[in-house]
Amino acid sequence: MNQTGVLNSKLLRFGLSVAAVLMAAIGLIELREKVNSTTVALAFLIIVLSAATFFGRNPALLASFVAMLCFNYFFLPPVHTWTISDPQNLVAWAAFTITALVAGELSAYANRRAREAEQLYEELQNAFAAATEAEALKQSEKLKSALLDAVTHDLRTPLTSIKASVTTLLDSEGGHRTIELNSEGRAEFLAIINEETDRLNGFIEGMVQLARIEAGSVNSSGKLANVEEIITIALERAETVVANHHLVLNLQKELPLIRVDARAIAEVVYNLVENAAKYSPPETTITITAASHGNAVLISVMDEGKGIAVESREKVFEKFVRLDGDRTDGLGLGLAIARGIVEAQNGKVEIKSGDNNAGTKVTLTLPIGEE
Repeated sequence: MNQTGVLNSKLLRFGLSVAAVLMAAIGLIELREKVNSTTVALAFLIIVLSAATFFGRNPALLASFVAMLCFNYFFLPPVHTWTISDPQNLVAWAAFTITALVAGELSAYANRRAREAEQLYEELQNAFAAATEAEALKQSEKLKSALLDAVTHDLRTPLTSIKASVTTLLDSEGGHRTIELNSEGRAEFLAIINEETDRLNGFIEGMVQLARIEAGSVNSSGKLANVEEIITIALERAETVVANHHLVLNLQKELPLIRVDARAIAEVVYNLVENAAKYSPPETTITITAASHGNAVLISVMDEGKGIAVESREKVFEKFVRLDGDRTDGLGLGLAIARGIVEAQNGKVEIKSGDNNAGTKVTLTLPIGEE
């Protein structure tokens, strides 16, 4: 706003304040026979307070000065003079003048403090936004570091194995063979290539799936699905994974249908079974339980491993997180993906201790679907 605009704005505030007092005075003069000096003083005082609230201190001070003159001239005997005959009226006039000045000043002060508080709040918001942005950058750098570690270790390891196997096979073929391999040896190296290729493909699929979850592109409008069929699909895939463990199924009879993406939930159950086998000793028991609970079905996978400390149970759902002592043949994405899939199906995932506080029990809570 230019200087002319600022001046006009100030004049308008002063003018409105004085005009309000004069209009009140005219109205009160018409009612002079029906109102006393106290009512007149309160009416003027309200105008002064309003001027302080909406226009600031100086307009309010001017309004209080004009109100004091009007109060004296029109309402305190003898009227239409600047003198005051009755000492009581003199006290009333003095009290009104002081009250109007103090009240106007206090109201204006409170208004200024309110504006200062609002400015401070905006500054705090800006500071918080800056701090949040800094924290986001920090988390981004942390994620980049974890991703770099994953790429340099978990992705390079299978590539190194594949490269070594291919090189050995090439060196054993052709006219310049430097290594002699029989059919059994070649089959072994081909098996390594096949296994490491699957492992590498699994890593890439995991990263792509996590990216889809974070982008919100995972289907949340599932169809009615049978819990037994979901678990069967997961266990058929995990057959070789649990070969060295005892598998126990505790499935409630006639489980209600759940409204989920069956293929995605089967992938989650497989991931939980794979983790249970990976992090528990051979020949121990993996127990899968499914039962209805209220308007949901609970699917649990429990192992007899070392368990997960209470303070780490939320952390393991973060991307690229592996607890100290964990095996390092994964990116640390499994549980992050599992949570993303389940929450997209309006469910939740929870980690607790197994029976007798031994091992780990991961429970999926999935909504029952209406027919």
